[in-house]
Amino acid sequence: MKNTPIVTGYYRWTDIFYEWPGSLHPDDSSPLKALLAHDAITHPDHPLRKPSLPGVEFYLGTLSNGETRLMYSSAQMDYVRYWLHSMGYTKKMIPLPYSDCLMTSSELRFVSTIHYANGGELKKALKQIEKNNKRLKGSDTGLAMRRGMFERVRTLWQAKSGSWCAVDLEEWEMEHNLITEFGYSTLRWENGDEVTQTGHLIVKEHETYRNGKYVPDCRQNFGFGKSEILSKRDFRQRILDLISGLREKGPVYLVFHDHSQDLKALVDPNMKPNIEAPLKDMTHVLPDAPPESGLFIVDSSDLFGALEGEGNQRKSLERVCRVLQIQAEYLHNAGNDAHYTLLATKSMASGEHIDTQRERRWPNRTSASAAPGTSNLKVKFHGWEEDSECSDEEGLFPPMGEWDPVTGEIKLRAPAEDEGDTMVAEK
Repeated sequence: MKNTPIVTGYYRWTDIFYEWPGSLHPDDSSPLKALLAHDAITHPDHPLRKPSLPGVEFYLGTLSNGETRLMYSSAQMDYVRYWLHSMGYTKKMIPLPYSDCLMTSSELRFVSTIHYANGGELKKALKQIEKNNKRLKGSDTGLAMRRGMFERVRTLWQAKSGSWCAVDLEEWEMEHNLITEFGYSTLRWENGDEVTQTGHLIVKEHETYRNGKYVPDCRQNFGFGKSEILSKRDFRQRILDLISGLREKGPVYLVFHDHSQDLKALVDPNMKPNIEAPLKDMTHVLPDAPPESGLFIVDSSDLFGALEGEGNQRKSLERVCRVLQIQAEYLHNAGNDAHYTLLATKSMASGEHIDTQRERRWPNRTSASAAPGTSNLKVKFHGWEEDSECSDEEGLFPPMGEWDPVTGEIKLRAPAEDEGDTMVAEK
């Protein structure tokens, strides 16, 4: 270690805890190690502990491959050396770690904060981070991108700034460029309190176009207010007024569940009615910190994919709500879908760090091994968790074996030495 110019960035916990003290004189390393010990760093009286926070603040940095590192900020470590010297524990300010140990924003996909209230929590988190990083090796880039996006959404949501507007459009199943319904559900904060609104709009000229053959017809089952039947012109104007009105209050996060078709319906001039909302400056790239303005696209199916450890596939809104234990009724009503999309987003975005949250929701359910090219972080769901028609008892007992309809016998699945055993099924 040597004195180097101060560069803003982050130090890995492992470098600070194991390497930094070992490079110093014993008279300096002893107080440093004592100050950084698990129980000391999380103590309410520690100099890095802020009374307004639920625990000592660390940083989780996400690398380009999706792996995470627990980190201190360079400002925290600079304060540690200042505090040790000012309190008389070191004769002079100890030097900072080598600049090679410093991780800058260019090396990190994303950085989020995390807090630990005691040494036990910190030790458990370190083990979990190491385990998750091992499971991530060999996973696809899609999962890494989704995980980074998940943490950005968490940071933006918990800043309680801007408006979150979930939207859904229903189209006629026989002609997909014909819009029949629009639903929205908004959430923003005033003085720290949530302000919400949900609406359901129906195109008057398209009332006779009903689904039911391939998609359930739930147009009349809006559960969060009164549906409004509007002419094509008024329908379009209400959507434009909604988006522009929210944008006047600051940044807007437009939330979809599987955004491709709904987003197309908002901007494609061939849709009937033609909405062509002014979304030309929208972006899928989420900022690291809350912006002053802008229009950003968020997809709740990507959020759930990150949480379950899936890099490419998307789950339906019905399955996502079921797994997140959100009771959803009369889906495929645009107003209801928008409402449940926002609830699902809130459930994930307002929670803990992605790995902490997943383990709390589904403890010990990530795979210990996986096929090459797939993620070991994929959560193993029970059938009844994803499918309402699946028996609650499915998966509790392994199948006895294979039944032969000709002989009426069941070939038991048994250890190798007993493979020839059979039993006669009761008729």
